Amino acid sequence: MGAITLNAVEKWFGDVQVIKGVDLAIQDGEFVVFVGPSGCGKSTLLRMIGGLEDISRGSLDIDGSDVTDQPPSKRGLSMVFQSYALYPHMSVRDNMGFSLKTAGAPKGEIAQKVDAAAATLKLDTYLDRRPKDLSGGQRQRVAIGRSIVRDPTAFLFDEPLSNLDAALRVEMRYEISKLHQSLGATMIYVTHDQIEAMTLADRIVVLDAGRIIQVGSPRELYARPANTFVAQFIGSPKMNVVSCETTGDGYVVPGGRSGPYSAGAPGATQVGIRPEHIGVDTAGTGQCDGKVDVIEYLGADTFVLFDCGAAGRINVRISGEADLAVGDALGLHFQPEHTHFFDANGDALRPT
Repeated sequence: MGAITLNAVEKWFGDVQVIKGVDLAIQDGEFVVFVGPSGCGKSTLLRMIGGLEDISRGSLDIDGSDVTDQPPSKRGLSMVFQSYALYPHMSVRDNMGFSLKTAGAPKGEIAQKVDAAAATLKLDTYLDRRPKDLSGGQRQRVAIGRSIVRDPTAFLFDEPLSNLDAALRVEMRYEISKLHQSLGATMIYVTHDQIEAMTLADRIVVLDAGRIIQVGSPRELYARPANTFVAQFIGSPKMNVVSCETTGDGYVVPGGRSGPYSAGAPGATQVGIRPEHIGVDTAGTGQCDGKVDVIEYLGADTFVLFDCGAAGRINVRISGEADLAVGDALGLHFQPEHTHFFDANGDALRPT
């Protein structure tokens, strides 16, 4: 079992409050990812769950038991850090089994658990090597294996892939996803990389300034952001958000032409549209005109940054086969079914 519940949790450092009344229920076997900008409190919140930071106010329950004042060793959790923290003089086998050895476990049990974890992580042939003989991805797998052998209630990951290059991060995302499927264990994962969050999570917790802004599946957060902060944090490139004025049955962006409502309500002051939901046509059509300012060719896709005058810069995702040049003047068409509307405070407006 690995159900974790945070009840009005707060963290204070002197007179500074960094976690501001967080309520969150994590189900047994769920993969939950904390995301947010630097300084939002995601790592602090993870460390509070792990017992590495005290909880100033509120309570923490694991499987229905209050562990707020329990030390890390009594919580049954296992943490994987950004740094591998492996013992350089020990073999992979000894690194993975060290926690069991210090706990006094029998040699036969240690060997069995280490071999099982190594098979899960495809480390069988590396058990007699030392960390210096491994790649970065292999070292991270050893650090994860060290956690697996303890058979924890839940795994806590604190930006475990930050030290890896781009190719290894993709490989390790796959490894962690498969590990979650095979173990069925609760996993809480902290990252600043929203692509990691989107590809790994059952649910994403978006934090800002010590508060939870929105919780939901990757699809829910992408399709129905609660406000402009989530809209522009989830998704790469971020959602375009343009100021607008509402008319009787539609909206107009600065210097543009009227577009119909498909969502939202009268009183919206901003319209949001993701790059892939904008069509490109001849000038004088669509919601506004723009001139091609920057072209980013990525192979299958091309991202084109348009200078739309009073409406600002708008990013558009088009086919990599499209033939555009800097300076081309075109019309941008916002797909009505994919437009989002926000009020003056940045909160999403939903159909009534």
